[in-house]
Amino acid sequence: MNDTIQLPTLRERFFRRERRSVQAARRFTAETLTGWGLAGTDRADDVLLCVSELVTNALLHGVPPGRHSRLLLRYDGRVLGIEVHDSGPGEPRVVESGDTGAEGGRGLLLVAALSDQWGVRDRELGKAVWCEFEVRDARAS
Repeated sequence: MNDTIQLPTLRERFFRRERRSVQAARRFTAETLTGWGLAGTDRADDVLLCVSELVTNALLHGVPPGRHSRLLLRYDGRVLGIEVHDSGPGEPRVVESGDTGAEGGRGLLLVAALSDQWGVRDRELGKAVWCEFEVRDARAS
């Protein structure tokens, strides 16, 4: 008998615009990775770092006071997707490492380097910043 709890292939959580939300997003992601059998993969730390960066960016730059960000995690058995939705204007951009005068954007440089794909999608209100990782269930190895 398999005692592993099978989580849905789509999980989501909303986070308030407050400092402790980044830690809560990492904890939610770590629990989800464990439930999906991905906590022991070589990509788990990269996924957690990207969640931290995307949630931090949304909370600092994209979530007006009184609003929330939304974290979605998807896993289809091969690709793990992360999306962070916010209701703020603007389009995030990667700041090249040599651009010392720029404010922000370095977190997206990490996301671009660690993930297999990433991008920004407009929403009716705000945007969704996403990234994807090709991963395999650690239990299948």
